[in-house]
Amino acid sequence: MHDHSLKHLDPRAPLVLDTRDLPRRPGAMRVIQRAVHAPSNLGLELIGVPEGADLTLDLRLESVSEGVLVSGTVSGPVEGECGRCLRPITDTVTVSVQELYAYAHSATEETTEEDEVGRLQGDLLDLEPAVRDAVVLELPNHPLCRADCPGLCPECGVSWDELPADHSHTQVDLRWAALAKLTEETRTGSGAADRGATEKE
Repeated sequence: MHDHSLKHLDPRAPLVLDTRDLPRRPGAMRVIQRAVHAPSNLGLELIGVPEGADLTLDLRLESVSEGVLVSGTVSGPVEGECGRCLRPITDTVTVSVQELYAYAHSATEETTEEDEVGRLQGDLLDLEPAVRDAVVLELPNHPLCRADCPGLCPECGVSWDELPADHSHTQVDLRWAALAKLTEETRTGSGAADRGATEKE
């Protein structure tokens, strides 16, 4: 759910849109196509849109009886790290948004729930909560560099991709190693003795 708590909007903020040139006549429309700088913390712990990266807005603003309906797409680059091997990941993300921003004193069935709808502040609306929610829902909680990434060796922390197929950290108890050596020597000695006896016969 978006955080629609009332806060003063800065018209210079990248995702604050000015609707002053959109007629308040239902059905009137305006198209916005522009690039803006991404806000901070747009994403998840392991992957997200870098702060200041270019976000491409392709939006339609439409006047409706309750306020302004915003719909369209927002796209931009994402960076992060693989959840298994920690390699860097770069990709792009495109999300769809559709959000109603009600007039300040609108009180229809669609706008009576304060927590469920955004509000225009004068001519300004804040698209950031809607974009933030859409991006978070689109990004993977456990990003991978590739689907079959084998991850890291839990012992040495090196990627399995960089290790030989027979890589192992198996540790042999020295006492068992000594016993195994003694057993092998006994077996070998016994075998030699048997061969000697056979040769004498």
